[in-house]
Amino acid sequence: MAVTMKQMSVIVATLGVASFLFGIVAENKKPPSGTPTVGTGVIICKYQSDYTILLGFLSLGFLAASSAAGLGSVFYPYKGKSIPYNALFRNTTFTIFFNITLGLVGMAAAFLLWPTLTELHHWVHNIHDNLKKECPTAKTGLIGGGGVLSFCSSLFWLIALMLTDNAREDYFDEMDPEDGYGYGQVTTTQV
Repeated sequence: MAVTMKQMSVIVATLGVASFLFGIVAENKKPPSGTPTVGTGVIICKYQSDYTILLGFLSLGFLAASSAAGLGSVFYPYKGKSIPYNALFRNTTFTIFFNITLGLVGMAAAFLLWPTLTELHHWVHNIHDNLKKECPTAKTGLIGGGGVLSFCSSLFWLIALMLTDNAREDYFDEMDPEDGYGYGQVTTTQV
């Protein structure tokens, strides 16, 4: 069964929204700090049970899936017709939006991965020799910001998909077989 652009856009948008929701919920469920417990010459940080780390990784996974679907949707041969990459990237607007989208994906991944790994580090390394050490958590706002950037990247994948459709139409209009010639084969006598 052939996949249509509409189906691909729904997949990209759904995965982007899921990443956004997991990022926002992870940010809202993150505890402000842990509870320090003084032991024999050490401080043991105890953190309340929450799903921040799991939700952060889920948000990152859905971002990766949305980006993979978006990238695949741009280069997929719809209706069995593929377009060469140079014809696709000849469209300046597409090239600009494609690069902005890749930048947004990178920023969203960094905003999701950094605080999630930091939170995991705090949970794993919770015994400190410094008796004045507090029990920190990851920076507030980064996971939620990563979720928002993830949603924005899925919207930009949809824009890139629309621009891909325009570039495909332009390319196949230039290659119209009814005219008897393809792109680059027009002579001055035919004009």
